[in-house]
Amino acid sequence: MLGELSDNLLLHPNVVNASDVNEMPKNALYIEGSVLTRLLMGTVGLQRVRNNRMLIVIAEHHDELFVNAAINAVNGARASYGLRVTEIVRLQEPLHLKSGYSPSGRAVGRIDGIGGLLALLDSRKGSFDAVAISSVIDVPKWAHQAYFEGEGAMINLWGGAEAILTHLVSSVYSLPTAHSPMFESRDVSNMDPGIVDSRMAAEAVSLTFLQCILKGLQRSPRILKDSSVIGGGHMLTAADVSCLVIPDGCLGLPTLAALEQGIPVVAVEENQNIMKNDLSVLPWAEGRFYRVSNYWEAAGVVSSLRAGIDPRAVRRPVPRAVVVSSVDKSTGAVEHPLAATAKE
Repeated sequence: MLGELSDNLLLHPNVVNASDVNEMPKNALYIEGSVLTRLLMGTVGLQRVRNNRMLIVIAEHHDELFVNAAINAVNGARASYGLRVTEIVRLQEPLHLKSGYSPSGRAVGRIDGIGGLLALLDSRKGSFDAVAISSVIDVPKWAHQAYFEGEGAMINLWGGAEAILTHLVSSVYSLPTAHSPMFESRDVSNMDPGIVDSRMAAEAVSLTFLQCILKGLQRSPRILKDSSVIGGGHMLTAADVSCLVIPDGCLGLPTLAALEQGIPVVAVEENQNIMKNDLSVLPWAEGRFYRVSNYWEAAGVVSSLRAGIDPRAVRRPVPRAVVVSSVDKSTGAVEHPLAATAKE
């Protein structure tokens, strides 16, 4: 819906990642979270590509079933939509990702053995444009069933470690990066979650969770960090961003960067989360912050901004204009400096 209202729709991967499903509109750009932050901060630019040379890294698993499934998923992408794969590498060095919750309820993580992955990426430098990584994330066994039973209320535990890994790799190499988790065991993969919330249904029927990131990375934009070329032609920068649509209450670097850059922010109340920030108290300039109930309303605000219309003009009743006097009642009339100079 928002893609229909946009020239370019810049998407955080989690917006469209749905295990074996990823239905991005054609004008969408799949951008890892830290890269999206860097774009809004004005430190990188983005350049569209026709396709990326993909490096696929699959961590070793004690059960060959899951490694084979990941390789089959990649080959399926090659055959069905022409994914350009330069190499599939089975990572022999241990890579251990572990996720948990912070005291505030946010997903956090830890990574051990990252050196082997970084050495691998260094050895292939220049031969690939984007990297997809598949590995186990260590979480408590109860989390798998609880995740589906929560009907979307449980914070995605796996995302804590994934965010650390993708932020690290994309920051070090300035390349599009994404991660998909592997099941720990057949016992976990054979769990029957029953009929689940529609938003989680794709995860309930997947074995590898890999297709969504492969499709997203296929045309993920090139990241340009050379300050001498940022702002040049055929490149998207913060100056091209017309608005930022976020769940209400989300306060992080993207929101603060939008505030600093003067980019309008549309906060959607219906997309609930555990963050408790009142974004309206930030020092927004006039017409730079809109709180809406749902994504239908968000689309209305985006459409108004695109048309160059004050979104408040299409509400009823139309807010009255504020009329003030040019005379400051406390000090009297305020003269313009040029008028004073002319008198002299």
